Amino acid sequence: MRISFQDLIAGGEPIVADGGMGTMLFSAGLKRGEAPELWNSERPDVVRRIQKAYLEAGAQIILTNSFGGNRVRLGMHGLAGRVTELNREAARLARIEADAAPQPVVVGGSVGPTGTMLEPLGELAFDEAVAIFEEQARALAEGGVDVFWIETMSDLEEVRAAVTGCRRASAAVPIVTTMTFDTKGRTMMGVTPVQAVQTLRELGAAALGANCGNGPAEIEGVIEAMRQIDESAILVAKSNAGLPRMVGDAAVYDATPDDMAAYARRVRARGARIIGACCGSTPEHIRAIAAALKDQPA
Repeated sequence: MRISFQDLIAGGEPIVADGGMGTMLFSAGLKRGEAPELWNSERPDVVRRIQKAYLEAGAQIILTNSFGGNRVRLGMHGLAGRVTELNREAARLARIEADAAPQPVVVGGSVGPTGTMLEPLGELAFDEAVAIFEEQARALAEGGVDVFWIETMSDLEEVRAAVTGCRRASAAVPIVTTMTFDTKGRTMMGVTPVQAVQTLRELGAAALGANCGNGPAEIEGVIEAMRQIDESAILVAKSNAGLPRMVGDAAVYDATPDDMAAYARRVRARGARIIGACCGSTPEHIRAIAAALKDQPA
């Protein structure tokens, strides 16, 4: 069932977001070094099955399989010429499952970092970065996303470029932005939660917060710091399912569904409105989060 992001927020209740897409794709056979976005074309049944599982677990927001769908990252796989196709298809697949769900569902167009530093620390010019993000966002909008979901960012200038690109692609589609605070309470580029919330609000983000990182405790602290600065912000928390350990070639995360349910209660108490999970999480983690939030609505 379709609903706008604004109407979903207006309901006032905590909102359940989905969990890890990459984790589920790897469990379905994606090989390390392969482009997950290619499965939008080659294995669409698998992508849809994952998104349907998250919806059945209680998710009210699902993200498209497009995290690395920009020209730079797809170019690493020889796919730079397929940005529009793969992102449009990513949105279309998520749209099918969202519209078929019995509950109101928002589709977020996942936009991840380029993986390249912007000038002056790197070689990527700001205007070029804007064009890269605009290309991806335009395809996601054409595919039917309800919101652009800029995630896992560490550099505020890259966030600024992503927001600018998304705005050029569509002025009507709202924007959510989350950063990753995985370096002693800061992002890899030294951004604090206070700096993030101030800048992201200035950029007009409809909701903002944190994702990925070093597990629930870290994100709980970030949300608490953001709430102290801005009590009116719609805050997003999408923690990894604990810390990973390598078992052979696979990353195994240590948080159980019960652990993530407890995290959901704690991060809700600290001010998060949109709560889901990231790397290492599965539909069972989201099912536990949804149940926990149902028991703690206020």
